[in-house]
Amino acid sequence: MLSATACNKLLDLTPRDSISDKVMWADVKSAEYAVNSIYSYVYDIYASYPCWAGMTESLTDQMKYGSTLYSSMCFIPSEIAYGGSTLTANYVDVYLGVWGSLYGNIRRTNEAIYNLHTLGGELPDADKARLEGELRLMRGWLYFELVKRYKEVIIYDEDLTAITKDKALSSEADGWKMIKEDLAFAQQNLPEKAEARGRLDKGAAYALASRALLYAKDYEGVIAAANKVKELGYGLEDDYAGVFNGGGKESILQYNFSYADNVMHSFDFYYSPGGDFVQVGLQGGAYGTPTQEMVESYELATGGFPDWSPWHGTTTENPPYELLEPRFQATILYNGASWKGRTIEPYVGGEDGWAEWRKESQPQGRTTTGYYLKKGVDQKHSFAERDASHGLQPAIVLRYGEVLLNKAEACYRNNDPTGANEAVRAIRARVGLPYTDLAGDELWAAIRQERRVELAYEGLWFWDLLRWQDAAKPYPVGLNGYQVHGLKIAPAAVSGQFEYTYVSVDDKDRNFPQKMYRFPMPADELNSNALVEQYAEWK
Repeated sequence: MLSATACNKLLDLTPRDSISDKVMWADVKSAEYAVNSIYSYVYDIYASYPCWAGMTESLTDQMKYGSTLYSSMCFIPSEIAYGGSTLTANYVDVYLGVWGSLYGNIRRTNEAIYNLHTLGGELPDADKARLEGELRLMRGWLYFELVKRYKEVIIYDEDLTAITKDKALSSEADGWKMIKEDLAFAQQNLPEKAEARGRLDKGAAYALASRALLYAKDYEGVIAAANKVKELGYGLEDDYAGVFNGGGKESILQYNFSYADNVMHSFDFYYSPGGDFVQVGLQGGAYGTPTQEMVESYELATGGFPDWSPWHGTTTENPPYELLEPRFQATILYNGASWKGRTIEPYVGGEDGWAEWRKESQPQGRTTTGYYLKKGVDQKHSFAERDASHGLQPAIVLRYGEVLLNKAEACYRNNDPTGANEAVRAIRARVGLPYTDLAGDELWAAIRQERRVELAYEGLWFWDLLRWQDAAKPYPVGLNGYQVHGLKIAPAAVSGQFEYTYVSVDDKDRNFPQKMYRFPMPADELNSNALVEQYAEWK
């Protein structure tokens, strides 16, 4: 399922028989089977752990879930974004917490490292080092996901004798130290992509380090890791839209799916336009849709931003969708956009349809914002031929575009405007946007803007706002004191024209409290571990 080499070869995750641990670690092939089971955590980190309630973009101004049913991917993301007294420690743990799940994965990863050390004596040294590199990359990643949420966590390694009922928290510095050590070991001992046979490789280790070390504020480390990724042969694809089909030189780590092997995902069911379902007599899609705020984040294809003020009221003037830059065209579907051989109709009475927020509890495929998500949705997926929940579009977990922007930010923080400008220029040049070197606050604004649009709907923006300590600031810098909007689109009196009306799709202003910079420790840990207490923010 996992490809770290931009190839489509699938890993066989299941051994043919049940065998003892001793036999499992006796030869390279069976030991690889044992390690393969740990690979599934990559998709957990990518798709499940960011937010049990839905995509984290819905906690920002980028996405709106349109149903008011009290469920994940319905009203709960909006409730989280509204903040207030709802955000108790228990509530946040239920919908955002991953403590127990990540520690379960860490325990199994540590057990695998322990077994490799104690039972893998007959394995060639090179294979042992390689397999430990794979496992330590995964352990470093799992701990990164813990530390970025909880700061101070409990550290366990492969010494299983050190596992105790009661164990104190380690410092945040110690957490980053372990993460860096694990990723460094992986970098040193994993092969390059040509020799990796579809398994984890150096590129994945360095790319992940470029992300994780931003959180650790190790900017020299970010720059060094990003430079290594480039040295390994990765680069930007010429076509931005094509990146998300998988493969190519930009995809560093991707999770692949196979209908024949019954390894599929449900992304298309939740995010496809409603018309895709109407055409085959079904209902579904459009659980979460892009907002007007996100649409207005994109520049014209020639550079600079259009004046959206005519569409902040009611008008029959057509929005400048077709004039916007390629990343908009690859990310968001709009009224009149081409899709699966038809034209998107997100208007009242259209095939895709429009639903009024709060008035219709179940939009059932209709959009409340006037838009649909395109990035990540498979345009080749025919629901007449394959169930909507049988998605095969690869998940791009790590890619060079992010690595470049990680480097840009690190260079800026490290007083290297030349390096930062070079990276930003490369990102913009790929989509034909002009760029002039900047400095100071203007350079930072450019880096922030490029992360927002280049990496939109890839699960990073919410965490960026948290690590920058911007989330609790007033909008538009932060997530306080604003509502998200859409366009209600209806056929106008003149045939072929539409009336566009700016509408709020929130009940009240959104609010991000300071305490949300760190997630609360779950009650299970507090009740079972006598050496920990709840974080100060949540007492």
